[in-house]
Amino acid sequence: MRRIRPPKVPRKTPAELELMRHSGAILARTLEKLREAMRPGVSTAELDALAENEIRTAGAIPAFKGYNGYPATVCIEIEDVVVHGIPNPEERLSPGTIVGIDVGCTCEGWTTDAAFTVALGEVDDLRQRLLSATEEALAEALGLCRPGRQLGEVCRAIQECVESRGFGVVRALVGHGIGRSMHEPPQIPNYYEAGEFAEYELVLRPGMTLAIEPMVTAGTYEVRQDADGWTTRTADGLPAAHFEHTIAVTKDGAEILTVSRP
Repeated sequence: MRRIRPPKVPRKTPAELELMRHSGAILARTLEKLREAMRPGVSTAELDALAENEIRTAGAIPAFKGYNGYPATVCIEIEDVVVHGIPNPEERLSPGTIVGIDVGCTCEGWTTDAAFTVALGEVDDLRQRLLSATEEALAEALGLCRPGRQLGEVCRAIQECVESRGFGVVRALVGHGIGRSMHEPPQIPNYYEAGEFAEYELVLRPGMTLAIEPMVTAGTYEVRQDADGWTTRTADGLPAAHFEHTIAVTKDGAEILTVSRP
């Protein structure tokens, strides 16, 4: 049986990485503004408008808006929504829930992507543990994004971190390479199943830029899509959490590009 090779992954030059840092810094500041604005009573459409204004004021472009026809700047992930929830002026944030926001930014032709999930006020133990497990899984994955490591090690670490805490890892959706385009090679699944992805054998090299994004559920890993063709929810209606950073693989490990810089 012929062995399938991992895909060729574009590696960025130092000058290109500097442009991606700038894009990531704009995105990080946008995420900070969104965190500050997320409170009960705020509509998801208001959050979308805030994000678009922040990105455009900085001289960048919302990467999601118009991408494959998506109608907004941000994706809103309330409770059982895993990804791609469309902002709505009639939808307002409520206390006791968890809410995720996923945003992309393109500046001077270079794209970055990041997401976070927060608790609005007091939430139950299940939701708190779900948030912690997802954030920890991202941290463990980033710690393994070093030259010479295989991508499969990163995928396995996410799955083991999540499942050891009793949660599910979404399989129908994956992380991805990123840079000139929103989605570049490789695909980055959040689980490891020998032979399922050629990408598992990809050896990480300096200059690779990746969007690592654990998507974790309180129950089944199965998902379903709403009639709008975008909003993707857990199949069992239990809550989900989503954390994401765009990173560059360097000789010293993962450099997080979607963080604020002085």
